[in-house]
Amino acid sequence: MQTLTLNNGVEMPALGLGVFQSSPDETIAAVTAALELGYRHIDTAAAYGNEREVGQAIRNSDVPRSEIFIETKIWISDYGYDETLHGFDKSAAKLGVDRIDLLILHQALPSEFDKTLDAYRALEKLLADGKVRAIGVSNFMVDHLTRLLDATDVVPAVNQLEIHPYFQQRSVLNFDTAHGILSQAWSPIGGITFYPGYGEDRRSVLQDPAVTAIAERHGKSPAQVLLRWGLQQGRSVIPKSTKRHRIAENIDVFDFELTADELTALDALETGRRGGPEPENITLAAYGRAIPEA
Repeated sequence: MQTLTLNNGVEMPALGLGVFQSSPDETIAAVTAALELGYRHIDTAAAYGNEREVGQAIRNSDVPRSEIFIETKIWISDYGYDETLHGFDKSAAKLGVDRIDLLILHQALPSEFDKTLDAYRALEKLLADGKVRAIGVSNFMVDHLTRLLDATDVVPAVNQLEIHPYFQQRSVLNFDTAHGILSQAWSPIGGITFYPGYGEDRRSVLQDPAVTAIAERHGKSPAQVLLRWGLQQGRSVIPKSTKRHRIAENIDVFDFELTADELTALDALETGRRGGPEPENITLAAYGRAIPEA
């Protein structure tokens, strides 16, 4: 497994299993399969409602905890300094661990950014106390990152974003690179999004002719090509699947390389269409919900 070095020196497996929208039973089975197949990075979140099952699968595995990189996220309902410290306690207890490898803020709260800053300061405290190995953010745009860097001391190790050839967020990626922040792709194969085309047409990046042609040349699947595209551009990728054969396929991406022309062809597929919610529209009124106690 290829690893990436975060800005504080922590080594992180470049590819991980995501468990967004995985039910509890599916989560246990998927994480179990992933660990058996060689994954050593699991990405979950308080808002996913399956941290407990991630922890159970890890404890049931033959893989030592020290070899598994656990990443989770604090939801906006737990923003604020004391609230975020308690959010860590809830996540750690559900996961069944004393220390979390990477803890990130799930979204910015643009209209209540003071709460976002207080939440991040709590992450800094957890880092200083050794309760987490690295801290970061998710779905933060350039303005959010600029405001965060101006008001806090620790540069985020990671910014997790929707990134795939149809939606590349190059301005954010460039900002991350310039500031030593690793960009991490959720939906790296466009899995949650089907983009409206012209008329009644709907298309997926997995079915794009440019992607399928490259896949055929390499004897790989379109999903493998898209994951390779992200990895070769220096990003972490977090594909999600609950099917064992797909989980196996998604990690089988370290035995081929895309050419410079192929990378350019994939870069040219940008549509500018976001699949997830607009970061500026995230509010507690619209998206807040209580995260249960452990």
